[in-house]
Amino acid sequence: MLAGAAFAVGVVVGALYVPGERKVAERFARAWAAGDFDAMYAEVSDAAKSRAGAQAFRDAYANAAATATATRIAVGDPRDPRDGVVEVPVSVTTRIFGTIRGTVRLPFAGEGDGARVDWRPELTFPEVGPGERLARSTRLPRRASILARNGRALARGEDRSSDLGTVATEVVGELGQIPAEDRAQLFARGYPTDARVGVSGLERALQPRLAGRPGGTLSVGARVLGRSQPVPAPPVRTTIDPRVEEIAISALGGQSGGVAVLQPGTGEVLALAGTAFSSTGPPGSIFKVITTTAALEDRKVKLSDRFPVETAAVLEGVRLENANGESCGGDFANSFAHSCNSVFAPLGVKVGKERLVEESEAYGFNERPSIPGAVPSTIPQPSGIGDDLDLGSTAIGQGKVLSNPLGMASMAATVANRGVRVIPTLERGSRARRVRVTSPAIAATLRRLMIGVVKNGTGTAADIEGVQVAGKTGTAELGLEAGETDAWFVAFAPARRPRYAVAVWRLRAGAGGQVAAPIARQVLASALGG
Repeated sequence: MLAGAAFAVGVVVGALYVPGERKVAERFARAWAAGDFDAMYAEVSDAAKSRAGAQAFRDAYANAAATATATRIAVGDPRDPRDGVVEVPVSVTTRIFGTIRGTVRLPFAGEGDGARVDWRPELTFPEVGPGERLARSTRLPRRASILARNGRALARGEDRSSDLGTVATEVVGELGQIPAEDRAQLFARGYPTDARVGVSGLERALQPRLAGRPGGTLSVGARVLGRSQPVPAPPVRTTIDPRVEEIAISALGGQSGGVAVLQPGTGEVLALAGTAFSSTGPPGSIFKVITTTAALEDRKVKLSDRFPVETAAVLEGVRLENANGESCGGDFANSFAHSCNSVFAPLGVKVGKERLVEESEAYGFNERPSIPGAVPSTIPQPSGIGDDLDLGSTAIGQGKVLSNPLGMASMAATVANRGVRVIPTLERGSRARRVRVTSPAIAATLRRLMIGVVKNGTGTAADIEGVQVAGKTGTAELGLEAGETDAWFVAFAPARRPRYAVAVWRLRAGAGGQVAAPIARQVLASALGG
C-alpha cells in the first residue's frame, strides 16, 4: 500500500518537473515578446557574451525586425530540451509580408539551472538556420497623385506633372534619395534603400500617404518566408486652394520670405508661398499677441491701464528702444496699436519666464509640427532665458524666439477662432486636433486690439475698405542695420466672421507695417473678393 502511494507521488512530481533549460527559454521568450533585450541578454551564456556585446545583441534583433518590417512578436510555450536545444514557436506580425510563423531553436550551454542560451545571430528570427541570414527584396507601388482642394492634380504620374503651373511648382516640392535621418525608419516600413521619396513641400509632408504599401519577398537563402504585392495609395486631396495659392505667390512676388494662409475654423492650410514653413526667424512684435494673452489671463494688465509716453524701456541698465526711436504709450490699446517696446518689454518681466513660455507652448511653440518637413516654432525654456533684459527681449519676439509664417498664421487663427487653436492640416477633410489656448473673452479682447492696429496703429497699410481686418505688425531687428530688418505681419478677416488668417514674412526688407502689411492686404482683399 505504501509502495503504491510512493509511486503515485513520484508520477506527480515527475509530471511537474520543468527542466532548467526550459525555464530559461521561457524567460528568454517572454522578454523577447516584451522587447526587453536586457532581460534576454541576461539569459545568454558567458561564451555568447564574449562573442557579442549587449549593444551588438540588441542591434541584431533590431536589424532582423526592420528587415522583416515586424510590428509584433508573439511566442508560444517552449518545448522540453532535446540534445541541448529548446524549440520555441514564434509568430512575427509584419507590415508587408503578413504573419510569419515558425520555430526558433535555442541551443544551450551548461545543464539544469546553470544552463544558458548559447546565442547566435540566427536566433533573431524564426526558421533561420545556423550561418543563414534574413534578407528581403522590396519595391514601392506607383506613387499616388496629389490633388488640390478642388480635385485638380497638383502632381500625378511618374513625372509628377500638373497643369496648374506655378501653383503646383510652389507647393509640390521634390522627390529625391531617402534623407539620412529617415533611412532607418523607412527601411523598417519596407522601403527599398534606393527609393525616391518626398524631400520637400507636399511630397515630403504627405510622404506616408502617397507612397502606398511596398511589396516584395522575405527570404532565407532560397527559401521564401513571405511574399506580397505592392499596393498603391489612393489620390490624396489636400487643403491647398489653387486660387488662394496663386494670390499668395503673386503677392510675395518672388521676394525672399514666405506667406501662409489658413482657414481659422478648420486649421486647413490654403496656401504656402516661399519659405512659409521650411525655415524660421525671430518674429518680432507679432509675438506681442502671446505676451498680451498671458498678461490678460494673469491680470498683469488691463485695457484701462495707462503707460508713460517714452522712447525706450530700460532693463538691466540697457535701453530697449521703440521702432525708429518713436515716443509712444498712453492706454494699453494705444500701446498695442503702436507696438510700444517701452510698454511690452517691462510687461514681459511682470508676466515672468514660466508663464511666457507656458503661453507660447499653448500657442504651439516647442511642439512637433503637425506637417512633416515644417520647422517648429521655438522659445527657450525658462532656465534658458536670462536676466530681465533677456526676458524683455523675448516678450517682444526677439532674443531666441523663432517662428515662421505657418506658425504665426496659426497664432492669428487661434485668436480668430475665439481662443481655440486648430492644429494645421494639409489633408482635406481630416479631423484636426483642437486645443483651447485662451478664453473666448480674452480672444475677443485680442481681436479688438488687433483691429486697432489696422485702424489707427502700425498696420494701417492692411486696411481694406468695407472689410474689418484684425492684424499685428512685427519688425525683427537683432542688430541689423536700419532697413534690413525682417518684416512681419499677421492678420485675419473679416474680423467678426473670419474666413482667412494670414502671416507674411519678408527677410531683410524693413518694417512690418510698411513691407509685410501691404502683402497681407493684397492676399486678404483678393481672397475675399473671389
